[in-house]
Amino acid sequence: MLDQGGHLRCCDRSAGSGTGELIARRRLLKAAVLAPRYRRGQAAGADRAGADRAGPPPGAGGQPSVVAGTVLDASPHVLTISRADREERLALMPAATVWKGGPADPTALGAGDRIVVRLHRSRPGVADRIWANIGRVTGVIVERDSEGIVVDAGKTRGRQVIVIPGHAEGRLQVRFPHLEPGYLIDVIGLRRGGVVVGLIPATSQPAYRADQLPRPPHAGGRAVGRLGGCASWHEPAGQPDDVEGIAYPMLDPEMGCAEEPSPGPGCVRMPYLSVGSLLDVHNECTGDSRLLPVTSCGAAARLFCDRCVTCGMSPRGRVADLTLASFVALGGELERGCFNATITMGR
Repeated sequence: MLDQGGHLRCCDRSAGSGTGELIARRRLLKAAVLAPRYRRGQAAGADRAGADRAGPPPGAGGQPSVVAGTVLDASPHVLTISRADREERLALMPAATVWKGGPADPTALGAGDRIVVRLHRSRPGVADRIWANIGRVTGVIVERDSEGIVVDAGKTRGRQVIVIPGHAEGRLQVRFPHLEPGYLIDVIGLRRGGVVVGLIPATSQPAYRADQLPRPPHAGGRAVGRLGGCASWHEPAGQPDDVEGIAYPMLDPEMGCAEEPSPGPGCVRMPYLSVGSLLDVHNECTGDSRLLPVTSCGAAARLFCDRCVTCGMSPRGRVADLTLASFVALGGELERGCFNATITMGR
């Protein structure tokens, strides 16, 4: 939904009326989902175990499964990239695949390309899948003219610009027929500075406007600790592409979510969580699982009531908005935009 300034709002307070009911419901949800599953004497050990599981799981040789950086040099067999303050060399095998606006040969990579690489599961230092200059814009259309589409992606990410080339216009408009202010958009393409050249519709456009978000079905009884739905991805704002984490749609209002609270319940009933909470994310399509920390508020994810159809059909609604690296590490294909996911809370 939008606030009075026209920005996305997330982290809903409650469907109930009145401050007392709001606080009571929040405490009930947190107690139900996050109640400790161990005795007092086990707490320290369990916390350490959770901390050990958080972050990227090691691949062969103890190396992370995903790396990100900027291409310095690319030859048919070796890729040299810059990561933070160091250089790193990755082997390119004949089976390595590249996406750069579409399937491409590794020779299409050039100096300056921003890449995300999934390493081979059993061969350290060997690139298996590479995405170059991929970008995504998700949010509410605020303006459209002959130059492009301006999208409000929330206060944290600000306004983004999508330019749609002629060869992609038909494909995009089949899935997004209402390219006008007030409607939602979610597009994947090639990022060129502050502009994304839109090539792939990441979902089908919701029939409702952003200020007409449907209410979720009533769910009585105890809050559940497992939720199924769609897991999407986003580009980290002001952080490296290989940062791990989840933008969660329902941050506790006490955390001071940067996206401002919204009065509606959203399209999925979810418990409040805090930054730093750990969620076990399971990719139903590949079987990969990963324990990840909540790092921010998922403003745009809160507005979409879509389903992911990467493998079968997921329950309706986005339950996690992962960083680039976390999505790739869980077996996701960035150009597909989502995978069917189950998240488990309170571990």
